[in-house]
Amino acid sequence: MMDFIKTILIVLLVFFAVRIIWRFSKPYLFKYLTRKAGEKFQDMAGKFSGQARPKQPEGTTTILNKSQNEHKVKKNVGEYIDYEEID
Repeated sequence: MMDFIKTILIVLLVFFAVRIIWRFSKPYLFKYLTRKAGEKFQDMAGKFSGQARPKQPEGTTTILNKSQNEHKVKKNVGEYIDYEEID
């Protein structure tokens, strides 16, 4: 019977120790996780928006041109049909 009580006390001691450690470490853990999630979000947003550019040394000039394919006008738009109302 004494071994059973010892086991229960050890389990309770470990349980309360884990709760206390969790209570004090939770703010730091959540701060770390939110910072990492924010960094990942910024990386992904930069990739999709096209703003992710390699860093260049200060003083260099870079001119980014859009491709000429975006400004082409499609000349063959189809046939125009004029519909008339029938009474």
